[in-house]
Amino acid sequence: MQHVNANDGVSLPAALDVSAVNYWYGQKQVLADISFSIAPGRFAVLLGLNGAGKTTLFSLISHLYDARHGTVRIFGHDVSREPGEALRRLGIVFQARTLDLDLSVYQNLSYHASLHGIGRPEALSRIGTLLAQIDMSDRLHEKARSLSGGQMRRIEIARALLHRPPLLLLDEATAGLDIHSRAEILAIIRELVIAEGISVFWATHLIDEVEDSDHVVILHKGRVLADGTVDDVVRSCGANSIREAFAMLSGVAPVTVDGVPR
Repeated sequence: MQHVNANDGVSLPAALDVSAVNYWYGQKQVLADISFSIAPGRFAVLLGLNGAGKTTLFSLISHLYDARHGTVRIFGHDVSREPGEALRRLGIVFQARTLDLDLSVYQNLSYHASLHGIGRPEALSRIGTLLAQIDMSDRLHEKARSLSGGQMRRIEIARALLHRPPLLLLDEATAGLDIHSRAEILAIIRELVIAEGISVFWATHLIDEVEDSDHVVILHKGRVLADGTVDDVVRSCGANSIREAFAMLSGVAPVTVDGVPR
């Protein structure tokens, strides 16, 4: 799918285009005919309760699983047919913590840079810039295990951006963080969208993390129930809010930051 840039009218490939994707674990179908498209430079939310299929979908987008039924394209590049071209345009922050706790922040980041073929001088420059953006410059030589959960997540975000991908996936990036740390992480990512023009696909089960300006894809029991701007989804359901629209579509009350369905 193509998207038109409002500034110059140029047609651009979708940052992420998922078309007719199905997936099974054995005999159990966990994703059914998943289709949606995200425009470049947008903050898009994959909203669904735990068990909806969000992590499976992310595993297909990131090519950890092979999408044998349907296609996934990143800026026009098919993940199955052109994995190298597609994945070099992708940065990923997984739900599970993935830093090496016995290495310093610098060692974690420089190792990742080397995997992407980034030379030491360029890596140092990029690491310095990214750590400044996330307010972590003073932690460069500290062991990862000395960081708080929110600080570790910031470093994982910096690591995902080292090779300058235009699309960033984050799978439940605020899981296990306190309310203040959640807000900080979200603010960092939203600022990156504005300042750097990157595209973000943010998976969450928390309705509070959705803003009115977002593109939202509602996933429930392996199916896309809604796809569009928050206003469009709310209007199409005849609801008063995205919270109410989610409840109407799924029959389940969404979860808030404090963990209480409302």
